[in-house]
Amino acid sequence: MTEPFGARLRHAMDARGPLCVGIDPHASLLAEWGLDDDVAGLERFSRTVVEAMADRVAMLKPQSAFFERFGSRGIAVLEKSVEEARAAGALVVMDAKRGDIGSTMAAYAESFLHKDSPLFSDALTVSPYLGYGSLSPAVALARESGAGLFVLALTSNPEGGEVQHAVRADGRTVGATMLAHLAAENEGERPMGSFGAVVGATLGDLSTYDLSINGPLLAPGIGAQGATPADLPRVFGAAVRNVVPNVSRGVLRRGPDVVALREAASRFADEIVSAVSGV
Repeated sequence: MTEPFGARLRHAMDARGPLCVGIDPHASLLAEWGLDDDVAGLERFSRTVVEAMADRVAMLKPQSAFFERFGSRGIAVLEKSVEEARAAGALVVMDAKRGDIGSTMAAYAESFLHKDSPLFSDALTVSPYLGYGSLSPAVALARESGAGLFVLALTSNPEGGEVQHAVRADGRTVGATMLAHLAAENEGERPMGSFGAVVGATLGDLSTYDLSINGPLLAPGIGAQGATPADLPRVFGAAVRNVVPNVSRGVLRRGPDVVALREAASRFADEIVSAVSGV
């Protein structure tokens, strides 16, 4: 890799459209596909999604937990999925939401952000709620490896508000503080920094938050959670050009037919581009 993650993502978004498709092989979805809830079903599901999507979407986002639940054999499937997706041209963000301190955080970072790791991904989701500074080992290794981070800032789950909207002594909310940290990480980077935020597309008016962090905004909530591409300009305002909407069930439920999966992804991508281009 000759470019940092933010630059590579910007190029991929411009070339393929700003869509991230999740790889979420939970038991009910495997059943919808007519697959058994076992390693063979997991492998069939994951390989089908990669085959259908990796040569046409900007990012794929495997949810690590759905692979981990099968133990070492599930992790082996995850390793192969990451390898094949990246070989086909998709960027991979590992949705593991890791967060800890010191040497433990460093070990989590090495698992997903070290170039020699079998799980090396283009980016990793992380939780900053042991303090943003606890992410320092991941930030440092991401810079060294040309990878990126997506930091949980304003998440789409209702429970998140009790932490993320809490007001600090300086008058800023916790979520706003995380956004400010990311803006500082990305300062001066062109065409876009590598340190992004997770901001839910279901959150409505976010005009009180400064989303101009000069980095990507991973936006879950499109499709099954109720948000639509048309909502993006209202939620993200002037920062909408850096939004990477994530769609999982809205696409995956069209499987296991590869053509149907591609058609669903293409439809979402077209709607997203149309919504964003009007801003």
